[in-house]
Amino acid sequence: MSFAPPLPPVFTGENYHIWVVKMRTYLQALDLWSVVENDFEPPPLRANPPIAQIRQHGEERAKKHKAMACLQNGVSDVIFTRIMACDSPKQEWDRLKEEFMGSDKTRQQQIINLRREFENLKMKESEAIKQYSDRIMATINNIKLLGKNFSDNRVVEKVITTLPERFE
Repeated sequence: MSFAPPLPPVFTGENYHIWVVKMRTYLQALDLWSVVENDFEPPPLRANPPIAQIRQHGEERAKKHKAMACLQNGVSDVIFTRIMACDSPKQEWDRLKEEFMGSDKTRQQQIINLRREFENLKMKESEAIKQYSDRIMATINNIKLLGKNFSDNRVVEKVITTLPERFE
């Protein structure tokens, strides 16, 4: 079975966290994520290599440019101007991360704020359980998008302890 991936998701400057997840998966499907993540450059060929080795080396070198093309096509023209001078897919990825995700300190503050929001969530008397669970999951998903894990046990505990008395 062959797999023809769709066009890459396009980042326009909004919802960076969601684009990152989609683009990482897209690059993984094309076997290009390791080039972005590790800034991999294959070692030069030895003297008189066999044709198969030359072909393999060429394919490995092309991965860098394929990954760069995916990233460049995965952003709007306005965003592209910010990464067009980069020499590698890792540089492009890191530049976007730095600009749209903020520093580690900023992300830590966002996580703290989201955890506080999670702790303060309570189900309203007029609210359906589905609506309440959607609010909880939206907060948790935002925390996860920032790179922090959140245990399912904690979510269940939160729901059980914050349900109104009518559910007891």
